[in-house]
Formats: sequence, C-alpha cells, structure tokens
Amino acid sequence: MERWEGRRSVVNADHSVRGDAAADTGVGHGPARALLWLVVAVLAVRQVAVVLRQPSGERLLDLEAWTGENGVLRVTGSLYDSGRFTGPPFAGLVLKPLTASAQGALGVVWTLASLLLVVVLGVVAARALPSPVGRRTALLATPVAISLLLLSLPVRNALHLGQSSVLPVLLVLLACLVVREHRWAGVLVGLAAAFQPVLLLFAAFLWLTGRRQASVSAGATFALATAAAWAAAPKDSWTYWAHHFAGIGLGERPDSLANQSLHGALLRLGLEGPVEIALFLLLSAGVVVLGLRRAVRYAQDGQLLLAVAVTGCVVVAVSPTAWQHQLLWVLLAVVGKVGKRASDRLVWPSVVLLVVILPGTMLLPNIETLFPLRDNVLLLAALGAACLAPFLPRTSPYWQHPVPTDYAKPVAARWRRVPLLPFWRRVLTRPNLLLELLLIRVVYDAYAQVRLAARAGRPLAEEHGRQIHAIEQWLHIDIEHWVNHTVVQITWLRDFFDYYYSTFHFIVPLTILGVLYARRPADYRWVRSSIGFATLLALVGFWLYPLAPPRLMPGLGFIDTVHGVQDFAKPDYGTLTTVTNQYAAMPSLHFGWSLWCGVVIVMLAPKLWMKALGLLHPLFTIAAIVATANHWVLDAAGGALVVSLGFGLTYLLSGPRRLVTGDGPRAGRAEPPSAESAPEAATESAPDSAPAPDPAPEAVDASAPRHGANGADLGEADAEVAEKVGGK
Repeated sequence: MERWEGRRSVVNADHSVRGDAAADTGVGHGPARALLWLVVAVLAVRQVAVVLRQPSGERLLDLEAWTGENGVLRVTGSLYDSGRFTGPPFAGLVLKPLTASAQGALGVVWTLASLLLVVVLGVVAARALPSPVGRRTALLATPVAISLLLLSLPVRNALHLGQSSVLPVLLVLLACLVVREHRWAGVLVGLAAAFQPVLLLFAAFLWLTGRRQASVSAGATFALATAAAWAAAPKDSWTYWAHHFAGIGLGERPDSLANQSLHGALLRLGLEGPVEIALFLLLSAGVVVLGLRRAVRYAQDGQLLLAVAVTGCVVVAVSPTAWQHQLLWVLLAVVGKVGKRASDRLVWPSVVLLVVILPGTMLLPNIETLFPLRDNVLLLAALGAACLAPFLPRTSPYWQHPVPTDYAKPVAARWRRVPLLPFWRRVLTRPNLLLELLLIRVVYDAYAQVRLAARAGRPLAEEHGRQIHAIEQWLHIDIEHWVNHTVVQITWLRDFFDYYYSTFHFIVPLTILGVLYARRPADYRWVRSSIGFATLLALVGFWLYPLAPPRLMPGLGFIDTVHGVQDFAKPDYGTLTTVTNQYAAMPSLHFGWSLWCGVVIVMLAPKLWMKALGLLHPLFTIAAIVATANHWVLDAAGGALVVSLGFGLTYLLSGPRRLVTGDGPRAGRAEPPSAESAPEAATESAPDSAPAPDPAPEAVDASAPRHGANGADLGEADAEVAEKVGGK
C-alpha cells in the first residue's frame, strides 16, 4: 500500500494533586530555574518566528481555510466546502466571530493565544504531579513541562496548521485536576467533547471515578452545544453527523501517516471494507474497557494526571481519525513510573519523549520490514500507555525507593582535578537494551543529518584538497596516487579493498559494542562514550574544514574504485546521493572508528591472538581508504586525533577505571565486595510488598570493573554471586 504522509504530518519547524513540598522556597535551585525559564522563552519566540516567517499558503493551513481572496476572513456556504475544516459544526460556530479579522493580525494573535494555552497547560500538568513531590521537582516541573510541550510534535503541528487542538486538552485537564465543583467540571468536559466528540469518553471516566454529577453535566453540555450548532447550521450538522457519521472521511485520507489511530493503522496494513470496520470496532472496545479500568485504578491510587493521560491515550487509539496535533495525551503519560530498578526508571519517559518529539524516521532505520512499526510509533506509544505499561502504584515500596544502581567503588585519580564531572559515576550494571538501541539510532541519525548539513561549495572543498596535497608533498607522504593505481591493476586486491571499505566500517564497531554489552557491561559504558565523543568531534571537523577526497580532485588522475568514474564536467558531480556529504573527509571516521576498534580490542581482549587480530583492522582500513581514493593520508591522522580526544574526554570527565594508590597499582587484586552492594541482588528476588530497599551508597565517579582473585574481570553472574556472598 502506498505510504501517504499527509499535510497533517509534522512539518519541519524551519521550512490537582499537588505535592506536599510544592511550597518549599527552593533555595539553591534559583539558577537552574532561571535557565529553564530562559529555555522556555527561547522556544516560544522561536515557535512564533517559525510560524509567522512562513509565506502565506504555507502557514496556519487549517485556519486559512476561512480566508477570502482579499486576505480577510469570511465564511460563505458550507463549512466543509474547502475540504480543510474537519471539526464539528460547534467548532465552526466558535470560529465564525473571527471572520471580521484581518488575516495578518489574526495569524499573530492566534499563534500567541495558542502559546498561552500551552503555557497554562504546562502549569496545570506540573501542579498535578502525584504527591509526595520533592522540592527540586516542584520548582523545576513547570518550566520543564512547558519546554517539552513546545518541543513536542503535536504542539508544533498545531501551531503550524493553526489548529485549536490544545484547547480541548486544557479543558479536560482543568475539569479533572483543578475544578472541584462537579457541575462546572462536567461543563468543561462537555465543551471539550463539542470540539472533539470522542472526548465524551471522559464523561465515562468521571462516572466510573464517582463524579457522576459531573458525568451527567458533561453529557448534557455536549448535547446542548451540538443542538445549538444544529439549529444555527442544520446543513453543516447533517453533513458532519449523518453524511460523514461524526466527521469520518472529512479532510485528508484516513490511511495517511498523520492519522495515528487504530483505524488509520488498519487501513495502512491493507485492510478495507466491512472486515476492517469490524476489526476496528472489536479492538476499540477492548482498548476502551482495558484502558478505562486502568485509568480508574490510577485515579483511585492518587495519580489523577496519569489517569487522565491514560484515558486520553484511549481516545487517541479509538478515534476514527487522530491527527498528530491531537496526540498531546501521549506526552502527558510521561508522568507514569515504570520499573523497580533506578537504572530502568528512565526507560518509559525516555521512550515517550523520543516518540513525541522526534519523527519516526529518526527512531527506526529505513528498512521495509520496520515500516509498520515506524509508521505507527505514536499509536503504539498510546496503546502502551493505555493498555500495557506497568505503572507503579504509590503503595509500591519501589515508588520512592527503587532498587539502587550498582556504582563502582571509589577510585583515586592520577590528577587532583580528574574527574571533571563528579556526578558522572561509573555504573557496573548492564544498561537497558531498548534505551541503548534508541540512543545509537537517534545519535547516528543526528550525526548523518549534521554531516549532510555541513555542506560547502565545490571550489572551497577542492582548495582544501590542494592544501592537504601540498602538505603531504612537503612531508613526502603523498602516496595516495601510487597506491591507488597499483591496487587498480590487481583485480582481486581492488575487489577486496572495495568490499572492506563498504562493509567493515559499521560491522566491526557494532560487533564490539554488542559483545561488550553482553559480556562486559561496565566496560561497554566507557567504550560507548569514547566513540560518541570522537564522532561529535569529527562533526566539528566536517563543518569547519570541508575537504574534497582524492577521487573528487580534478586533474590529479585518481580512480574512484568504489563509486565509479566521476564526470567532472557536471557541477554537482560530487553529490553521488542525496543522503551523504561527499566533502566530509577530514577527519576520516573510517580510520578513526577502526582505530577505536583496535584500541578497545587490545585493551580488553583476553587472548593475545585476539589483540593481534584487532590491530589488523585499522591497518586494513587505512590501506582501503587510500587505495580506493576516498581519503588522504592526513585524513587518517585526523581520525586518529579525534579518537584520541574521545578517549581523553572520557577519562577527564569520568576519571580512571582502575585504582592507583601510593602502594602501587592494584588493578589485578581483588577487593571483597562490601555489604552495601548487596541490596540490589537481595531486593530483586523480593516481592512487591517487601520493604523499600535502602538508598544507593555514595560513590565517587570513577572506578575499576569488578575483579577476581586472579585479576581477571568477573562475569556478571559471578559478580552477582560475589555480591550476595559479601552481603552475607
């Protein structure tokens, strides 16, 4: 089936349950608060600028459905003639007073009013966090909540389209979290449902949580608003409620990627007709029953904001059309706590934030088998919040005291000011696999985007190429031309280097990371950090010093063995594809990553032959990049430099891994595990009703991996046994 993006997909921005500690003074958190509010201001100004700088016809697309030929808003004929307006007739009645406003002024006022609603929404959500809330959380929650809302895809999409989808969410939150008088709470829910009828599910939520007067009031308000709209616009009401059955089929194609509902997902999977409708109704009924039961349970537990978010996620899933600007409920589900371990506590909020802030193309690679997952990532997050995520109740012993993270023992640094970041302590336990995969994918996609954006003109890149060539001639290391032409004459050697250049660049680093993740988790963390720092430093080089590789230097006679002959008569010959920057040659990450692999293998491999094999990879790689004319020799020197800086930054920020004292190195000596490290192993086997575990013991930032008596690193299972014995 054709994958239709739809104009409601997010557009690139550039083209009360209050805590007990909420009243604390917040001494010591003033600078952090000021910085966060500055971030809020910058994000708000940027959003306004991005929207208003767009030319007419590309901004406030849904709002401009009301725009006449002379730039003055007007409404003639049916609300649905333009094909853009998809809301109920009541929403049209609310917008009709705007028909006397000038288009330019309305765009400014509408955008500023939408931002004001976002700010109020963030304040209400932050003040509704379930108690007890620490002083730092209470003081910083509001600017953090507003910042996340401004960064989210739903808010950015709503601002771009000129949609009013923030208002119904705010009305529901006010009704459930702020307004105490049941009748008025129901009125707010009814008004929200008048803008988006499927929000009537909140009337059922109110009924099930014991607020029956509010539930009845919500239904009555919705009925009155709908009746008033029917009386004022009977033709439009018939079109919306009868002909399109509550708006189904209005606007964009329901199978577009912008429709993140079960109905849209089933259509994208190829189901149609009565079979799709029956399956949609069956799945929706199951989601409603399961989701509302969970929401009621969390409301009774005192997590009212989470209960509202879960109900909103049910709304997202069962709506016939749930456009991206209507998916703020998914972001609100970030307040749920999932996981007994402190190290796993960030998994759920991290996944939610990544899904709501970044497009699916950044989260998952462009592999056809992953398209169903990537195209429905927001829907899957909503279903997870509504039906699957095991949110902890406040009665759980892990609510405030999760199983502490296993930090390494204190380590003496060689220099007094190392490590530079005292809070960056070395963790011995294995990181969460889902978070690591998301981290690798997002960082690599960001790396690719920045590398692609760091473009330069062909003359500048060729001028830098001549500079590098001249320096190599002066140093008498300009061997690229000789190596390139020698290898071209030996067919099997040329094929070997072409294959090695194209394949091993990714396979070897990922293999090393995978092995270390499984066998040496403590070493995996610092190894992963070092290659991350090296890659970031390489991006700086790509941006500041665009360089044409030998194969793209006219007049020097190099042969491009991998990509084929280049036509230098074409101005854009260097753009082999639209997804790579051909002038990102200095430093060479091909050699840099291979050198990183060799260093890691030499440091951590237990066998001598493994260390020797590890050294062959950078040697083969430098031969491949020179033989294929993809890099200069000095590019490899640049790659070695950024890798060295990557290892150095890891050491400076988090300190040494092995203990060095005045008595001499003790890297090969075992230290008996302390009893303080036992709670983690002991608590994991305890039931949920067990007493809360003790907080994590304080530890300095750097450490060595755990060692046995013979100096060898212990495996994770052996380390856990040692911890249990030490605890006894």
